[in-house]
Amino acid sequence: MDSIEKIGNSIIQHGRYNDRIYLMKLDPADMPSLLDKMDSLAEKEGYSKIFTKVPGSFKDLLCARNYLCEASIPRYYGGEDAVIMSKFLDEKRSIDSLDEMHEEVIKKSLSKEKFLNPTLPFGYSIRKCEKQDIENMAEVYQETFDTYPFPIHDPNYLLKTMEDHVVYFGVFKDEKVVALSSAEIDYDHSAVEMTDFATLPEFRGKGLSSHLLMKMAEEMRSMGIRTAFTIARASSYGMNIVFAKCGYEYCGRLVNNTNIGGDIESMNIWYRKLKA
Repeated sequence: MDSIEKIGNSIIQHGRYNDRIYLMKLDPADMPSLLDKMDSLAEKEGYSKIFTKVPGSFKDLLCARNYLCEASIPRYYGGEDAVIMSKFLDEKRSIDSLDEMHEEVIKKSLSKEKFLNPTLPFGYSIRKCEKQDIENMAEVYQETFDTYPFPIHDPNYLLKTMEDHVVYFGVFKDEKVVALSSAEIDYDHSAVEMTDFATLPEFRGKGLSSHLLMKMAEEMRSMGIRTAFTIARASSYGMNIVFAKCGYEYCGRLVNNTNIGGDIESMNIWYRKLKA
């Protein structure tokens, strides 16, 4: 898997698995020298993409350094938008060969009616996951994903993140996890990434991801979190429809961004305001 490291007080993920550098968390005091250090690292390792999530006030600086704005998340930094800026170091990686299909996914998703059914199917329950669920959770993730940008199939990783800043939610049937998701909280900015959705094949088609997403929003709102967003596979009709139906707004696409499902895929950004 790719490694997570600090440069100054900023946090990056990088490695050959995703063939990229991801600036996960920026300390503004590290700018602009951080950009030089990421360039040097990318050149040394031969990575083909750098992507960043930074306050909108840094957009001009990154544009001047050959970054493109692929998406934005309204109000992520209080009253300031987050911009997702990417630098392509290999022209081939900047080409979305499935652009037409990805556009059709968005069009179809936005045409769907809002999700208005809060009642789970009979025999199912939904709750936050706890430590005793971790082995079962890892099994679900192992069965669902051939590859994933973070080691969510590893019980030790699930435990570490659960003890830190991630709240996992599960749909249960007969005391077993059949669908999962997680809320990765950025407490500094009162924001949350809704992510790690997985449903076992035999339980798909029941709207379980929509139920998870609505439950997560309810919990995050009660914690005072203002902003929710997700990074969803651009080719997935199912997940993009889930976010559209649950009131999220489409904010842009990250081209050839993430190793998931066995290949590097483009990803869509969706956003929802949880609190004023």
